[in-house]
Amino acid sequence: MEKVTLGFIPAHRVPFNEDWAIEMRKRTLEALGGIEEVEIVVPDAELTQNGLVRDDADAEKVIGLFEEQGVEGLLLGAMTFGDEISAVSIVENMDVPALLFGTKEGAFTADGGRRSDAFCGTLSISSGLYRRKIPFVFSGICFPEEEQFLQDVRRFAGTVSAIQAFMGAKIGLVGPRPERFETCAFNEYPMIEQFGQRVVQTSLVDVFGAARALKDDDPEVLQIVEEIRARADCSAASDGAIRKMAKLEQALLEFAEEKTLSGMGIQCWTAMQSEYGISPCTTMGRLTEQGIMAACEVDIHGALTMLAQYRATLGRTVPHFIDWTIQHQENENAFLAWHCGNGPQCLASKNSKPHLRAHSILGEMLGQECSMGCAEFQLQAGAVTLNRLVEYDGDFKMLITKGESVPSDQQLRGSWSWVEVPSLDILYRTLVEQGFTHHASMIHGDVTGELADFCMFLGIEVVMV
Repeated sequence: MEKVTLGFIPAHRVPFNEDWAIEMRKRTLEALGGIEEVEIVVPDAELTQNGLVRDDADAEKVIGLFEEQGVEGLLLGAMTFGDEISAVSIVENMDVPALLFGTKEGAFTADGGRRSDAFCGTLSISSGLYRRKIPFVFSGICFPEEEQFLQDVRRFAGTVSAIQAFMGAKIGLVGPRPERFETCAFNEYPMIEQFGQRVVQTSLVDVFGAARALKDDDPEVLQIVEEIRARADCSAASDGAIRKMAKLEQALLEFAEEKTLSGMGIQCWTAMQSEYGISPCTTMGRLTEQGIMAACEVDIHGALTMLAQYRATLGRTVPHFIDWTIQHQENENAFLAWHCGNGPQCLASKNSKPHLRAHSILGEMLGQECSMGCAEFQLQAGAVTLNRLVEYDGDFKMLITKGESVPSDQQLRGSWSWVEVPSLDILYRTLVEQGFTHHASMIHGDVTGELADFCMFLGIEVVMV
């Protein structure tokens, strides 16, 4: 699991009760200490008086601290009323995602006075952020030990992680998209202009050449061969096919390392089969499992969708790149989340050992041996999130929905699961009418909140179903 570095701004305004502000700062840090997903950076009593932020001089010191420590997101908390100017200036200067919260009021003092007024002061801070058009998420007014606040911080960590990975991401383009798949077309310029991303191209010729140049006894190749055999039933695959898979994986790993790629879209048919002699599906699943998101049919926006999902979970699990394939023949609210055999094998159901087989469609067209390489199994059951990023006329939008992967006793081709949603009719109508493509990315768990906030910070329209 990856960790996210968050800067904590304990905002205080004089002359509100400083002892209460100190206590709230202490309790907040103790509560945050129990969240394993985050590392907290906070001013101490040597940097600012009592480790609080109360004026412009404090703000300048804290900005320097946060920049030095590489803070990726901010937790802005009103410990008392909170000084809005210093608090907002830190957020404005850091230019990273922020979560705002206020602390609840304690008991009145002996003479009937108030201790905090954070309920009021949080509005001053939020209006300052709003006035400057600074996006933020609001957790609420809470005591820091409350579970809702802790859940919000965990969710925020996933959002920050996704943003960090997405902005400036480099995505490999391995070969041209299949000629008849206009649905996988994309425009690089909005990616460059809005997100600072880069598409790094290579040809299949270069990839095949790098793979073929690897020796059969290359240690990395032998290691991959051993892993493939250990994790799947390979009885249908020849030794030669498995070696080709291992060499292709190693060549793509070296490409990803050399170019510092977060993912890639791969031309997975038909040149792969006719010119190299395997289907790359198992290879793609294994790349995804290693944190390099691999999307089929050169779907660059698909790889970016996978990347956002993966990092929203802080790397706890990996996605499966799917087709919205068919509606269930009997359950009108279930569809087949399927692709040819690219599922990461860590997602396999306990009752469904992966089998290495020839491509279920291309095998009939091109031959069984040259289309070998699909890892076929049923995915594990459980809650799933489904997403799809698209761009039209320079505007990005993301589908966000969730469902339940339900177990089945069927034996189907490819890597697959039946996914049940509340209303498939509404979901499918949204896909059609909003211009979403036939590909999506599915990840186990509920990261709808993380990705909705991710879109808000990056100016991506949310289409929530």
